[in-house]
Amino acid sequence: MKPLEFVRSWIDRHLAHEEALLLLVLLTVGLLLVMWLGGTLAPALTALVFAFILQGVVTRLRSWGVGAQPAVWAAYGLFVAIVVLLLFFVLPLIGRQLYGFVEALPAILDQVQAFARGLPERYPTLLTQAQIDMGLDRAREEIVAAGQLVLEWLFSRLGSLVSLIIYLVLVPILVFFFLNDKARLLGWAQSFLPDERPMLDQVGAEMNLQIANYVRGKALEILIVGSAAFATFWAFDLNYAALLAVLVGFSVLIPFVGATLATFPVALVAFGQFGWGLDFGWVLLAYGILQALDGNVLVPLLFSEAVDLHPVAIIIAVLAFGGIWGFWGVFFAIPLASLIKAVINAWPTTPPEPA
Repeated sequence: MKPLEFVRSWIDRHLAHEEALLLLVLLTVGLLLVMWLGGTLAPALTALVFAFILQGVVTRLRSWGVGAQPAVWAAYGLFVAIVVLLLFFVLPLIGRQLYGFVEALPAILDQVQAFARGLPERYPTLLTQAQIDMGLDRAREEIVAAGQLVLEWLFSRLGSLVSLIIYLVLVPILVFFFLNDKARLLGWAQSFLPDERPMLDQVGAEMNLQIANYVRGKALEILIVGSAAFATFWAFDLNYAALLAVLVGFSVLIPFVGATLATFPVALVAFGQFGWGLDFGWVLLAYGILQALDGNVLVPLLFSEAVDLHPVAIIIAVLAFGGIWGFWGVFFAIPLASLIKAVINAWPTTPPEPA
């Protein structure tokens, strides 16, 4: 078959259906809107995530016999209470601990350097002083630079009073309307689509289930893992317990890598506080048990409707979508990869006519 005939045959096979072309247009328009207006639409996307989470609360309350409107108001009241708790108690505490950690970081690194420089005496056949000095200098530069970048990023995100006010005003309003007017909003969006749309309905139903399951499950996982980490670090009287617990909680957003990345600050703080001793070992052992329970017990329980994606596909999705949309790209990497898979599975193909 000639190349031109092959291209024509491929187009006839995969793009001959009007509904497939409509889905392709919708996906393209949605991608372009998010890429061009992602920053502007960030409050709406944030509110949509919270609405997905709270819809689970509404559904559970309805199953207990609570009316539709009281269930919405109860879920929304819970959301407002959590926001107030975060703004006035959790975030100030984390901010103070983050500032204290960055201030104490040079002293902690000095302690790590003093310990590392003694290793060549203990293991002269494995390590040399030059290797240790080179590695420590490089690690110190990278860690200090990373800490400064984190602070600069936080101040750039939270330092704008206008941006903060926009989020504090718009997100709660949008969350309420997404919950209260869900049927009306969905009906309005569907009015622009054809009445007969089996392919779109199939992809939409699958993605609604996957996104709802993923967003609610991931939010609950962050809460459980972060709370368990805080309780563990508090029990060991570890410094910066709240800051480290938040870091460990959000590390579950990055599959296969997040737990490893979160280990370094936990180990660094524990070593700086306890030194190379039994307490340091107990902290890391407890942290390892927590991560093992998360991966082997909590995740299977929360994600019973698990997405059948290969680990390589998940890693590539996290890298690709995270590079495009930052935090939200990482958060929605698995649902977006599931969307691609759902579209591929539902995409109609017309068998070629016999020659």
